[in-house]
Amino acid sequence: MAFRLATANTLRSTLRRCKVPYSEVRFRSIDTDTFYRSNSNLSDGTLSPNEKVVAPSMVYIAGEEMTHHACNLFVKQWIDPFFDTSGWEHFDLSCKSRDQSDDKVLHDAVAAGTRIRAIFKEPTITPNALQVKEMGLSKSFGSPNGAMRKGWNGITISRDTIHIEGIDLGYKNPVYFERHAVGGEYAAGWNSVGKGTLLTTYLPQDGTDPFIVDKRELTDDNNVVVVYHNPYDNVKELAHLFFKRCLEGNITPYIVTKKTVFKWQEGFWASMKDIFDEDYKEDFVKAGLMEKCGGELQHLISDAATMQLIRWTDGGFGMAAHNYDGDMLTDQIAQVHRSPGFITSNLVGKASDGTLIKEFEASHGTVTDLWLAHLAGKETSLNPLGLVEAMIGAMQHAATLEVEANPGDKEKEVVKAKVMNFTETLRKAMHNTFRYGQGTRDMSGPSGYTTEDFIDKVEWRLKRYLAAQLDEEEPPLLSEPPRKVTDVCHESVAVLFDKYDVDSDGKIDMDEFTNMLIKMGVAPMKEVNKDTAERW
Repeated sequence: MAFRLATANTLRSTLRRCKVPYSEVRFRSIDTDTFYRSNSNLSDGTLSPNEKVVAPSMVYIAGEEMTHHACNLFVKQWIDPFFDTSGWEHFDLSCKSRDQSDDKVLHDAVAAGTRIRAIFKEPTITPNALQVKEMGLSKSFGSPNGAMRKGWNGITISRDTIHIEGIDLGYKNPVYFERHAVGGEYAAGWNSVGKGTLLTTYLPQDGTDPFIVDKRELTDDNNVVVVYHNPYDNVKELAHLFFKRCLEGNITPYIVTKKTVFKWQEGFWASMKDIFDEDYKEDFVKAGLMEKCGGELQHLISDAATMQLIRWTDGGFGMAAHNYDGDMLTDQIAQVHRSPGFITSNLVGKASDGTLIKEFEASHGTVTDLWLAHLAGKETSLNPLGLVEAMIGAMQHAATLEVEANPGDKEKEVVKAKVMNFTETLRKAMHNTFRYGQGTRDMSGPSGYTTEDFIDKVEWRLKRYLAAQLDEEEPPLLSEPPRKVTDVCHESVAVLFDKYDVDSDGKIDMDEFTNMLIKMGVAPMKEVNKDTAERW
């Protein structure tokens, strides 16, 4: 396969100096197979399919249906050509696998995640009564997420908006969210009861006298009793994770509770505010991130937060909340920001030695409707953006852990550099595919690509970008003899420059320069043979 490749740095440098017209920049054709062979001995962050990188260990949890199909495709076409993934530990959490192992596979996956601490998870099914019958399962299995959050000492579920430069989604700037990973309704005990007296009694572990937490008379014939608690030991860790991320991302933080009614939620707010005031307030104020909220960390009642999520479409804010509120509010963020496929979902836990355990997954389900269409032989168009962001996060965390576990090991540092370069290049290739109008149909309309065609297109662009990084040496800069400028009005030139330097950074980049040539009517046009042109 051959394609035309220009050395990016040379092109940009030349254009910025405005010394060589675009039409005079020379391109050269290369054969990628030959090019990779000649650059197979690589020691930096570049990659070659002729010398696969041994991918750092991580846990791969497989799910089912359409998202499983898409993951199989992009691992095979994007990752396998460049990485030896034999060190990944795979666990099949499909309903049939859980049934056949009596859920041992789930416990094994949790144990592996505790040991390896970097996990990628595909969406899974929590079967309802009808699905239990349809799949021939022996019983209904609960969501694996509770076991994972408990087994990995879950602190928070980080859910952030995903952005593609040049494409308007819901929020203009990033929105961060921390959802307390434990407690609340999700681990509740319950029962249906009739009339009577309900006592909730606490028996202290230290052997001191028990006492009644709540007593109430039930006068209805039909009642549902629900009991749950919120463990608060790790709220301080959640606070540190949240405020550090907000500070790094230039995000203004808010804390969300319903403490005006649920008085027991006061402790969550108090812990978060204490950590902020003691360790982070000064840095946030210096960064100018507290100007919107009077210089103090602000509390939002959950009702008000639902309204602000709709109003604050400029983004640039973060919220932290209890488990249930976080679940509901992040669903709302997903809808404002187009769909659940455009936000991340990363569980952060903590190992016994203090190392962070991170599990990365998409925030949506298995997409059953597209899977049924696929099984029927119909075209589908699944957007894998959330799945790919999860894979990127898991691979990067695995590489970081490997370096941290082997300080001073140059080979591990090289592997991390390669993983980071690959994942960032993959993100760029995928984003640019959307920007060129070659996205899936949720982004590009009825003419958008199918699931398989989109993955093919990203594969083509990814391999092209990675090959472009393998230039052995930088070609010399081209220039032309200086011209007489005695009659040029430099003040007018400065005005014209400012007009097209739209981001006022003192430089005119490729996009700005192209826009300038188009507006001036001197942009060189390429000749296209409509009968043979490839759709790029």
